[in-house]
Amino acid sequence: MLYFRHTRNAPHMSARLSGSMLHIRDLAKRFGGNRAVDGVSFDVPKGAIAGLIGPNGAGKTTLFNCVAGLYRPDAGTIALDGNRIDGKRPSLVHAAGLARTFQIPRPFPAMSVLENVLVGVPGQSGERFWANWFAPSRVAADEAKARETARSWIDFVGLGALENAPARVLSGGQRKLLELARAMVADPRLVLLDEPAAGVNPALLEKIIDRIAEINRRGTSFLIVEHNMDMVMRLCHPIAVMAQGKLIAFGDAESVRRNPTVVEAYLGSAVA
Repeated sequence: MLYFRHTRNAPHMSARLSGSMLHIRDLAKRFGGNRAVDGVSFDVPKGAIAGLIGPNGAGKTTLFNCVAGLYRPDAGTIALDGNRIDGKRPSLVHAAGLARTFQIPRPFPAMSVLENVLVGVPGQSGERFWANWFAPSRVAADEAKARETARSWIDFVGLGALENAPARVLSGGQRKLLELARAMVADPRLVLLDEPAAGVNPALLEKIIDRIAEINRRGTSFLIVEHNMDMVMRLCHPIAVMAQGKLIAFGDAESVRRNPTVVEAYLGSAVA
């Protein structure tokens, strides 16, 4: 059973939140006769750490996939920092300033931690075949800058001592931190985090929460799908609640916690 524990708003929930970083209106996605996302509308303010919760099968992952470009919505609009991204390919959504992690981390197991993070660095000139022949100094400079950026994020998430280790040796929590570092090397405006607490021991979870909060203080917005209610209540504002493909509640932790529709649809008698 899941419990909402009453917590104070986190320090990052301040008056600096203004405007919309992610704007979702009347979003719909069907699979045959199943309406996985059914007319959902909400906004993630700039500078927010927003939460997206709901029971299994509520449509949260489908919504994430629509936002990230993996699915083309059947209806509705999605805008990132004022620019439409609905229906665009994942590479174009990423280039627009959105990064995404997954519930089950997907590192390249034989590659080092550093190499895995370097994969996330966008627009390297060495990726263009001709540049290696006609602009080798530029390629070298770009590679040096990419390594510097990657190492800074690896250190930031606390994996500096494992920089040259293969990703396969990392624990589940360390792999979550690796994914966070790989997302951040692209300098995104918004990061979608898919269950960052899943399978993570309490000590590493505290580190993940601390690193998310610090990144947010530096100006990056977040939308987090999560089943760990303590984490959501501590970290997220606003919180969107989905059930059966629909948005059933949206607001701060206290209003969501006491919303009778949420109690019935998601938590039953488990709210304390």
